[in-house]
Amino acid sequence: MSRADHMDVAAYALGVLDEHDTQRFEEHLATCWACAAELETMVPVVGLLSDIDGETMAALEQTRTDPALLDRTLVAVRAHRRRNRVRQLLATAAAVLVLGGLTGLGFARIAGDSAPEVVAEPTATALVAPPTASRSSDPNDPDIGGTLPEGDPVNVVDPTTGVEATFFVVSKDFGTGVDFILAKLPGPRTCRLVVVRQNNSTEVISSWSVPGTGYGTNARADKLSLSASTSTRLGDIRQIQVQSVDAGGVASPLVTVQL
Repeated sequence: MSRADHMDVAAYALGVLDEHDTQRFEEHLATCWACAAELETMVPVVGLLSDIDGETMAALEQTRTDPALLDRTLVAVRAHRRRNRVRQLLATAAAVLVLGGLTGLGFARIAGDSAPEVVAEPTATALVAPPTASRSSDPNDPDIGGTLPEGDPVNVVDPTTGVEATFFVVSKDFGTGVDFILAKLPGPRTCRLVVVRQNNSTEVISSWSVPGTGYGTNARADKLSLSASTSTRLGDIRQIQVQSVDAGGVASPLVTVQL
């Protein structure tokens, strides 16, 4: 292999040949196994040259090589070194970011373990509107639903039957209005609402039937909401009672509210 061919291999490996020389060398390379083998050995040399100072190499080779070819070689080496430095800087920056993230997590964990517990200051709580009466999902049930009616609610749980009731009793021009909500009311059965007056006389002011699933039970979560009224004045009423009536017409109390 001639000296000129050797320099062409080195120059081609470094990428400093012009377009014409590059094409000429590649045509030659296709038929010359010796240059192909030489080129293979030049690939690692290119990497090593990136660590050699260009000025030093110029001082050593200036008198023994073609100056124009050497200048192009130095330009390629410098460019290759710049690319390497950029890649190294990017890799270093990425490593710093990763390390910083891991260190931050570790610091946060340590700080969380050692810092005193922070107790949040209480915030103002918005007033919650009173619950609305539940509506039955069965359109055939006498469930009036809607918002809570007038009057202050009176909650009662019968200790014997377990029936729960909320009564809203309001004085009206016509007498007394009674709205009530029932839960834990099993079925099937027939019920009625009875007003007991101060003179112990009674009046049935409403009646309804309860299906087998009941109301406000495990089988049916819906509560029963009803309304009734009486001409009796509120001051004349002693108590209001929900009663269960059997097939023979015998009534038994389910839940009672004292007025």
